[in-house]
Amino acid sequence: MEPIRTSEPGEGTALFWLARGMRKVLSLPAFILMSAFVGFAGFARESGIELAHAVFMTAAIWALPAQVVLIAAIKAEMTLVPTFIAVTLSSVRLMPMLTALVPRLRAEKTRTVTLLFLSHFVAVTSWVMANQYIDTVPRRFRTAYFGGFAVTLTSLNIAMVAGVYSFSTAIPAIVLGALFFLTPVYFLTSLWATARDRIIKIAMVTGLALGPVFYLVAPEFDLLLAGLIGGALAFVIGRKWPEQDSEEGR
Repeated sequence: MEPIRTSEPGEGTALFWLARGMRKVLSLPAFILMSAFVGFAGFARESGIELAHAVFMTAAIWALPAQVVLIAAIKAEMTLVPTFIAVTLSSVRLMPMLTALVPRLRAEKTRTVTLLFLSHFVAVTSWVMANQYIDTVPRRFRTAYFGGFAVTLTSLNIAMVAGVYSFSTAIPAIVLGALFFLTPVYFLTSLWATARDRIIKIAMVTGLALGPVFYLVAPEFDLLLAGLIGGALAFVIGRKWPEQDSEEGR
């Protein structure tokens, strides 16, 4: 069977770009995320979550912070509605990422169902990777490239959770905790490095500064308040900053 050919010589095939995307799994960001899922497997087991449930969480939710929120809600014996709201609020941060990424993935003949399928795999690691490399891929093959990376990364982490869960008790708790902590550190540095707008960096700084304050004032809503108020402050500062720059240049 001959590969699908493009009208532009040298562009390659969909299979070629799919393989290129899969190869990106052999990268430091992917290894860091997989290391964090080692910690998650231990956390799930220590929290009394069954293997099948931990694997299903990884496949269905995928975003690691939302999985942690769900387990915390289960341990706190929260009812379904507040648990749903908590997990949703922890994942809504991905919506702007998805909104920004989809137009860059879409080609003239890209099917909506393909974009809907790939949207499930949009998380910080795949979004950062796409920001760095997607513009080097011919537009008609961007969904194949992104899917090759994101779907493979998700599948490997599902297998990682299933494999590590069984012998996580043999891993020292401090090691599991350290591996778990790698992900937020990577997310922070990656988002800072790939931020194209000054307002994003302002939001990160204000959020980090307000987080400890709200932890002392309202520990049950610290992340939510830090995100909302920090983001609002960043928006106001970002809107006024260009005005100040223009006034200074007069």
